[in-house]
Amino acid sequence: MSHTSKVQQFTAKNTAGILLCLAIAIPAWFLGKAVPVVGGPVFSILIGMIVTLFLKKKDSFKGGITFVSKKVLQCAVVLLGFGLNLTVILQTGKQSLPIIIGTISTALILAVILKRAFRIPDKTATLIGVGSSICGGSAIAAAAPVIGADDEEVAQSISVIFFFNVLAALIFPAFGTFLGFSTTSGEAFGIFAGTAVNDTSSVTATAATWDSLYHLGTATLDKAVTVKLTRTLAIIPITLGLAFLQARKSKTSENSFSFKKIFPMFILYFTLASVVTTIVSATGISTDIFTPLKTLSKFFIVLAMAAIGLNTNIIKLIRTGAKPLLLGFCCWVGITGVSLLLQHMMHLW
Repeated sequence: MSHTSKVQQFTAKNTAGILLCLAIAIPAWFLGKAVPVVGGPVFSILIGMIVTLFLKKKDSFKGGITFVSKKVLQCAVVLLGFGLNLTVILQTGKQSLPIIIGTISTALILAVILKRAFRIPDKTATLIGVGSSICGGSAIAAAAPVIGADDEEVAQSISVIFFFNVLAALIFPAFGTFLGFSTTSGEAFGIFAGTAVNDTSSVTATAATWDSLYHLGTATLDKAVTVKLTRTLAIIPITLGLAFLQARKSKTSENSFSFKKIFPMFILYFTLASVVTTIVSATGISTDIFTPLKTLSKFFIVLAMAAIGLNTNIIKLIRTGAKPLLLGFCCWVGITGVSLLLQHMMHLW
């Protein structure tokens, strides 16, 4: 088949679905800007779930919706790498590294133990554990294709993560004051926000509130975002580990295992994007040149969430939501507790 005919076939199959996702994602993007504590991805997934209730004939849209929910989602993760300067992260993030490792381990262990106790499907529990421990929607976006999660499982996990993100953004500043965090330095609360809140938008909202309350400029926000970006690097080992476990589960014979088959190539590209950003920064060029790519990454996640919403039955999601929500709560409390405990042991507050 010629290149032209392949393009024509792709266009015929996917255009309608891609345009529908864009029609949802664009207003969701601006709503997310207006209400950052909720964020564009959540608005997008909610609008998608509502639209699909009224969409009687979906056949012409299916190809494009599938393309967006799979390929565009992976592309968003790759572009996320252009926001990671490894040198800066390793220099300023090493102080918080024990806390990051502790909180990630806590969430993953709780997800493994409690999924049996609560009888939650493996993939949903894995996504909630990964989303809680690393960086919310971005981590779920990276893990979902690796473990073969369907769109309803992704939607369930995103919904759980969103709920506790909003709670954190609303109550953590008051909670930090109650615990006696320093109000003259943003360092301690910045580390707390960066390790105990999941999604970047909610980390930003939480830290910015603390800065605003105690007139600290952007000190807390700068610290929180750096810690959050350090957490984002955990996408690489966690995703590779999940790929390895998935391959072990699906192995049909002793000699069928192939690391090449299970390796998620988009994670390699994500890593390469981070390396490119680091090299460019080291040569003295401002990493601001990557700002459009970072913005595109965020928009692609909003776009992909529209597709996932369109593939999700909101009624079924609500009906089956109690147990995943309980798992998310346990992970959230566990992460918060471990973050506070380790900071106290390290004399950070």
